[in-house]
Amino acid sequence: MRVEEAKHKKRNKKRKRYIFRISVLIVLVAAVAYALVQNFNKDKDIHEVGDEAPNFELTQVSDNENEKGDKLRLSDLEGKGVMLNFWATYCEPCEREMPYMEKLYPEYEDDIEIVAVSLDSSELVIDRFIDKHDLTFPVVHDTNSEVMDLYNISPLPSTIFIDPEGNIVDKVNGELSLETLEEHFKEIQPK
Repeated sequence: MRVEEAKHKKRNKKRKRYIFRISVLIVLVAAVAYALVQNFNKDKDIHEVGDEAPNFELTQVSDNENEKGDKLRLSDLEGKGVMLNFWATYCEPCEREMPYMEKLYPEYEDDIEIVAVSLDSSELVIDRFIDKHDLTFPVVHDTNSEVMDLYNISPLPSTIFIDPEGNIVDKVNGELSLETLEEHFKEIQPK
């Protein structure tokens, strides 16, 4: 009788081990499938040239006290061309292109809005940068990199050009020259 009990216990133990292994395997396969589906759907959210620019809301960091702390929404700029420039104070190419943006802004500000999206961690360094370069266009702070992720920005500087209807016309990764910047402004300027 004891031999039969031992065999029975051994069979039960094997069966439990088998069920446990199958359960773990099912959970692993489900996790892999879930990760693949999530990555596939995430790739669909990448906005490219020709797509409608996704809306966002960020807080302004400006030298002008009337604007400091105001919310800037992309949707509020409909009807104007928009240049979204993603930058940081520690980025040398970003700093080199800022004077070009400032030079063209007064000429185009009625038709085109430059929105400089800072990815810095501190408003103090942004304020100092604004003062150093006498920037007059809106500077907003993307504190959690949400807008950077929304537009799939990787190198700095990166610039998104949006037409008056709200569609992405071009995306430029890297530093812009004065000539290139003006060419893009003419592309997104309302007709």
